[in-house]
Amino acid sequence: MRFLFLVLPVQLVKLVLTVLVFLTPVLGVWLASSLVAYSNGSTWLAVGSGILLFPLVPITWDLSARRKRRDPGVLTWGDRILLRTLLLNLSFIACLLALRPQTAFLALSTRGDWMLEGRQGAQIELVRQGLFTLSNRLEWLYLAVRQNPYKQYADTTTIQPSPEPTSQPIGQPTAIATDTPQPQPTPTPQSKPQPTLNFPKTDLWPWKDSGIHPAVAEMPASVETSIESVAKYLAQQERDPFLRVKALHDYVADRVAYDAPAFFGQAPRPPQDAETVFRTRKAVCAGYAKLLEALGRAIGAEIVYVVGDSRTQISDLGGGSHAWNAAKIRGNWYLIDATWDSGHVEAAGFTKQYGTEYLFPPANVMVISHFPENPAYQLLPKPLSRGEFLRQPMLHPQFFADGLKLVAPTRSQTDVRGAAVIQLVNPQQRWLMASYGARGSQQSERCAVQTTQDAQLSCPLPASGTYEVRLFSGDQQYGQYDYVGQLEFNQQEHG
Repeated sequence: MRFLFLVLPVQLVKLVLTVLVFLTPVLGVWLASSLVAYSNGSTWLAVGSGILLFPLVPITWDLSARRKRRDPGVLTWGDRILLRTLLLNLSFIACLLALRPQTAFLALSTRGDWMLEGRQGAQIELVRQGLFTLSNRLEWLYLAVRQNPYKQYADTTTIQPSPEPTSQPIGQPTAIATDTPQPQPTPTPQSKPQPTLNFPKTDLWPWKDSGIHPAVAEMPASVETSIESVAKYLAQQERDPFLRVKALHDYVADRVAYDAPAFFGQAPRPPQDAETVFRTRKAVCAGYAKLLEALGRAIGAEIVYVVGDSRTQISDLGGGSHAWNAAKIRGNWYLIDATWDSGHVEAAGFTKQYGTEYLFPPANVMVISHFPENPAYQLLPKPLSRGEFLRQPMLHPQFFADGLKLVAPTRSQTDVRGAAVIQLVNPQQRWLMASYGARGSQQSERCAVQTTQDAQLSCPLPASGTYEVRLFSGDQQYGQYDYVGQLEFNQQEHG
């Protein structure tokens, strides 16, 4: 009996170590190969590193150490190989995570199933979901090194949106418009809708044939003496609760200019509190959101400040820190981003261009580009995980306003050999155009123009590399085309 008490723990420890020894190389190769797939490198480099770490390097290490060691020691040869393998692979994984914590999570969340690409079936889907569930466990590391500077302006007490809002009819708008502000080339991105919404569908979005609310456009200069006087004036001019919030949104989007120098670090970032923004008429996203929140508070409208991450057509798949608003109207919650509805920004500066694409958009449209820190502000029956958010194709609200539906590919990044092919359903038979360019490049080449209900746009990518294929939609072949989204393709070597 005593023998069993001594031997069993030792055997149990050996069993655990053996399992870890086989698991850690697999995890190391999975992490390294996902990083390589995300950056469009050769996966054989990652597989080769795994072979080196198990078993070539551990065995070589042990043979080298045995020549110098005279005492045979307590551990057997197998024990030493197990421990060396475990130590090497744990060090390898730790180094990858320490050196590239954000990219590691992005790679695992978006390309962690690269080895299953193109394969389907119940078992394949089960494995895919298992891989992504495992990748979600690294979100803490991603968040640990990714601080949101706009969180400091959030209120300490947060209002939770109701998970089951009641459906109520919404009146028709009288005055309205369309566009956005964030880094360029044209509006902003978003992706395909979820099957259900968590707030009532309205006749307001997409806003058509509308401009800045007349009460904002015709506001006397004498009114703009304080936040309270502006808010009360707008409340008196507009009785409809939805159009009243629109008037507040329009005031912020029209009167405030985006502080591009502060955003790009070319100048110190001034305070983003509502009073400072109202006085200076300049802000980054936090200032827009705080001013809208303050205007709502002045007239008793429930408008809250929301922080999280956002993706744009010129950001990487992970996007960046952002702030926007949610408003409760007639018992239901709606989403607003006055920053992106004020114009667009790039290194050269801010271009004013009023829009309403981010005024009460459907929750499943907003969540393609906006990922709130508090998942309740997704306003979805089942909130997306960060990994699901990152895996969505980057489609703009105009994509859905034009009635388009993306059939394939359904991921933000896809591997191809040859042409990049995008399949769409185009029930309104709008003219569609696509262009491609190397990721990060300002140059692009047109590659497809067509109008059919079941459209297939094909772009023959010229060489290996990572490309962004941008989509545009227009009313007529030779008229103006609006940006509606983009997808990323990794062109593999031919053959």
